[in-house]
Amino acid sequence: MDHHKRTLAKTISWRVLATLITITIVFTFTGNVRISLGVGAFEVIAKLIFYYLHERLWNRLNWGRRG
Repeated sequence: MDHHKRTLAKTISWRVLATLITITIVFTFTGNVRISLGVGAFEVIAKLIFYYLHERLWNRLNWGRRG
């Protein structure tokens, strides 16, 4: 099992990589750095909020839990 620090590092590195991919895709379509960075910033915040809400919803479900 991974140590918590390793899991946190992997989480952060994935979030950075995923955001860079989003910025690159937006830049490819728009050619506009400002728009690309804006979408990237919005994406980070939006996905954090939706992930939190997703987790809270799953916490209400008993499906797949033992005991």
